[in-house]
Amino acid sequence: MYEKKKEKIISQTAFVWRLAWHILAALLLILIMLTIGALGHIHFEDVDFHDAFLNTALIMGGIGTTVLPTSIAGKLFFSIFGMFVGFLFAAIVGMVLAPIVHRIVHRMHLDDED
Repeated sequence: MYEKKKEKIISQTAFVWRLAWHILAALLLILIMLTIGALGHIHFEDVDFHDAFLNTALIMGGIGTTVLPTSIAGKLFFSIFGMFVGFLFAAIVGMVLAPIVHRIVHRMHLDDED
């Protein structure tokens, strides 16, 4: 997917497209997790979709819930979901920053001779 060390650096336009694809993949992953969280909240607790969506969005944003789960299954789901969202945040940051870091490191190695 990325150019090798000895290859020429890609154009600015190609880089913007690569970055856009990474951002799109990150947004898709966020949307999937938002859907899983809302559906899990609806399944384990007796809430409407808008409340489940709000609670899931707040958990993913690191704020917490507006309505605490009352069932044991709901509490376990949100505990596991909250931990998974923390790992997801790190993965998404890596997905978005990977093309930028690669371009910087690639530019630094263009002058290297083996």
